[in-house]
Amino acid sequence: MGVMLLEGIRKEGMRRGLSPRTIKTYFHCVQKFLRINKKELKFITKKDVENYLFGLMEKGRPGNTVNVYLNAIKFFFDKVLKRQLTVNITYSKTPKHLPEFLTKEEVVRLFEVIKNQKHLLMIKLMYATGMRVSELASLKVKDFEFDQNYGWVRKGKGNKDRLFVIAAKLKEELLMWIKEGKLDFEDWLFSGQGRGHISAQTIYVIVKRATKDAGIKKKVHPHTLRHSFATHLIQNGYAVTEVQPLLGHSKMETTMIYLHMASPNLLNVKSPLDSLKETANNSLKIETFK
Repeated sequence: MGVMLLEGIRKEGMRRGLSPRTIKTYFHCVQKFLRINKKELKFITKKDVENYLFGLMEKGRPGNTVNVYLNAIKFFFDKVLKRQLTVNITYSKTPKHLPEFLTKEEVVRLFEVIKNQKHLLMIKLMYATGMRVSELASLKVKDFEFDQNYGWVRKGKGNKDRLFVIAAKLKEELLMWIKEGKLDFEDWLFSGQGRGHISAQTIYVIVKRATKDAGIKKKVHPHTLRHSFATHLIQNGYAVTEVQPLLGHSKMETTMIYLHMASPNLLNVKSPLDSLKETANNSLKIETFK
């Protein structure tokens, strides 16, 4: 049952362009659901699904987690089994908080404490391009178009390719890294153990250690550099429509969050109190009500 289940979700997921990570997540969610509901598939009802999801909520699972389970189960029944399963369920979503990002000064401090050349180049490149940690780890030499000053993230989130800009300050460093490392066209830009690329966990450790050494008190992880990249672009005056494709967001609303994060630096707004005309004696008279 398990092998057939996985194969069905994998085939239909690939046909519909889902990423390997999403397919794996859907399989995991459906497998857990079927482990609890030990009925034959043809006897599982909408009520069984709703009861399972409500059970997750009672255990304190956040709304976005419940939503993943709902999407996975619906995908399995609707797309794999070709059986319409309409589930109407309301759950409380996790409150949305603005993600943490570093100030430009903090980014400089982070760079200054990293002494290993390879580590520093990786962290600089992540900030300079807004890449996810998995995308940075998967970079190959062939993904760079140095003559045109851009490169490609291949099969990023959603299994999509997207363009990234090569920072002028990094171009020579990258070319020197490739030359000194005698890297070929098909080689990983940053290799790890054996013949594979560097691991995401290694990059995570590098960022955490540098954060501590730089005396930064914020909770910083590799994705914080992506948030910082987007926020700083907005602060530098670039429009959300220009930032969106660089992040690989399919929806404008996802990128709009960085507008809120950057707004204190963007808004040159004065309080209406400051625009009131002063009186003749150059002081503002405020009438009180008794």
